Amino acid sequence: MRLKLQLVRNGEVLFEVPLSPTDWSREQLEGELDAFESDCQRLSKIFDALSHETRLRMMKRLMEEEDRTMNFADFMRDLSLNPKTVWENARKLTEGGFLEKIERGKYRCSEAGQSGFILMSLVLRHLMEALEETETFF
Repeated sequence: MRLKLQLVRNGEVLFEVPLSPTDWSREQLEGELDAFESDCQRLSKIFDALSHETRLRMMKRLMEEEDRTMNFADFMRDLSLNPKTVWENARKLTEGGFLEKIERGKYRCSEAGQSGFILMSLVLRHLMEALEETETFF
């Protein structure tokens, strides 16, 4: 089974990428790896922001709020976190573009953060399921 990742809007394929390096020509793969290298710093901030369970829990909790806004004390209470943990993880999420500090001790999920978090969580979850089904990954 050959896996492909597709981005589709209204039935039109906007983007399609094979998930096995053997499905790429050498030139295509080299081009993609070069593009990846030029985007490494930006990608690193995104992955760093979402690479910790606490930050994922904070983003999930923010997404549950109607206005996507929470204050510092809510994070501490709702997620059983200490102040240092909230501060450090809020900083990482802000650096990654997922959070905006809107006033002292109050945070809002950025518009890009909302879309990015939903997209990444859905895509990665389904990608993991598909890869696990092939029994060639993990």
